[in-house]
Amino acid sequence: MLLDTASLYFRAYFGVPDSVRAPDGTPVNAVRGLLDFIARLVQDHHPDDLVACWDNDWRPHWRVELIPSYKAHRVAVETETGPDEEETPDTLAPQVPVIMDVLDALGIARVGADGYEADDVIGTLTGRATGPVDIVTGDRDLFQLVDDARGRRVLYPLKGVGTLQVMDEAWLREKYGVDGPGYVDLALLRGDPSDGLPGVPGIGEKTAAKLLDTFGDLAGIMAAADDRTAKLTPSQRKRLDEARDYVAVAPKVVRVASDVPLPDFDPALPSEPRDPATLDELAAQWGLGGALTRLLSTLQR
Repeated sequence: MLLDTASLYFRAYFGVPDSVRAPDGTPVNAVRGLLDFIARLVQDHHPDDLVACWDNDWRPHWRVELIPSYKAHRVAVETETGPDEEETPDTLAPQVPVIMDVLDALGIARVGADGYEADDVIGTLTGRATGPVDIVTGDRDLFQLVDDARGRRVLYPLKGVGTLQVMDEAWLREKYGVDGPGYVDLALLRGDPSDGLPGVPGIGEKTAAKLLDTFGDLAGIMAAADDRTAKLTPSQRKRLDEARDYVAVAPKVVRVASDVPLPDFDPALPSEPRDPATLDELAAQWGLGGALTRLLSTLQR
């Protein structure tokens, strides 16, 4: 089981009231919410291995070089020497280091790579895996990894993680008319305002799906734009022709990396905390209470 950790702690932050606080009054709703998420996922799905995948760089420079608008609207502070700082709610940002410390003390693998997003870590680990993989994320970008033949599914939280939409190839075809790899082409044609991807103007999701059904893939669509006998409307041909520069680079931006250099780590789900003393200190300092107790109890089963 691979967790898109930021996606989940953002959901926890907005799903758990900020009245959930540490003894000193600091909100810990994201921390406790994430612990409850993990407990529920382990309880319901019984993974042998679980990795909290991390955004060491949520807006990699190599993606921004290709598409400058990539996630630009989310930048809080731009820096010249390091990664841009993401706009994060004031009471969430201080909770992220606590989440890191708690996961580390528990012994739950937390894996990131400099210059890459959690999506890229997930793509790399999914590619390396020899058995089934469940990817837990609220990010549609990872639909591209769905692969029934290899047992790759996306578990998409609808309400907390108690209600998850299991996304397999049948679901993708019913919803979008594409399979996992085809989702990359659909996404870049349609665009995604939440990621600053402009898409091809005038080609929305339904039109993109129809074009992919007709011409097979992005290369087939662009070949059709050059073929005056191909069944494209004049406006579609014009828009595709004008978007050639974008279409040339967008696949590398939208497709998750599969070859990220990762540190050595143990993905096995722990039955006991790695560092009980530190975990006790964190529990007392941050008032982790029932959420931590529930997770520890679940891990021991």
